Amino acid sequence: MAFTKPIRILQRFVAWNVRLSLTFDRLLARDYRIDGNSDFKNRFAVRWLRPNTRVVDIGGGKNPFIGTAKKKELAVHVTGLDISAQELAQAPAGAYDQVRCGDISTIVGGGDADLCICQALLEHVPDVHAALVSIASFLRSEGIVLVFVPSRNALFARLNLLLPERLKRKVLFTIFPQTRRDQGFRSYYNRCTPADFQLLAQALGFEIEDASYYYCSSYFSFFAPLHVLWRLWIVCYRAMAGYQAAETFSLALRGPVRHDIISVSSVDCTFPDRHTELVCDHRW
Repeated sequence: MAFTKPIRILQRFVAWNVRLSLTFDRLLARDYRIDGNSDFKNRFAVRWLRPNTRVVDIGGGKNPFIGTAKKKELAVHVTGLDISAQELAQAPAGAYDQVRCGDISTIVGGGDADLCICQALLEHVPDVHAALVSIASFLRSEGIVLVFVPSRNALFARLNLLLPERLKRKVLFTIFPQTRRDQGFRSYYNRCTPADFQLLAQALGFEIEDASYYYCSSYFSFFAPLHVLWRLWIVCYRAMAGYQAAETFSLALRGPVRHDIISVSSVDCTFPDRHTELVCDHRW
């Protein structure tokens, strides 16, 4: 209780600075004000959703990309893939037709998906090369992969890599308590720059169908003077480095022609009182 009042004062201070930061952002060109995560969900990805198709939601866990109403409207079959069975079990009822718990760096798919969606996951994977190989195994020939990735070049990413995990979580959850539910996972940012990611994808046989680059994030909005300095840096950095200065980016990748899939052993299990199949993959 002794710390309640100081925390409330801090939260009011942060909220005031966030409002100031947003006010400053209105002075910038529109493409500096587009939130990448929202754009991916509301514009970039929805253009690729088709009726009566098979979708793999990679890393969606308790937050499936396709809502139950939209899923029913499009009559799509959705497989939820996550490393945590606990996360998958918290998804809304009916969000997934099938779930698989496993590591995206090692799991092998069945080669029958029309679309794979991977939003804000690959920065948490130590080996993105292995992850893309696994993702390709889920796709039918020339299926589509949609990814949203925070860039390693972003200042927040560099700080994320430098600071101790416990300290990062404490600072993040104190300043932005609303992030406690969905953030705080360890990040690696392996191959996570626009240029590096595209080169890797092309080397694995993917074709780049579409791309969007975003120069907006809210990590420094808790202190308006710092936010302004960061914004000025982004404008200068973009002038020098082009799309490599993006804070986050979205890509639509057309998958390579199918290759043989190596089988893996599986254990079937189910959630109590749920009608969704759970397949836990184990590689020995």
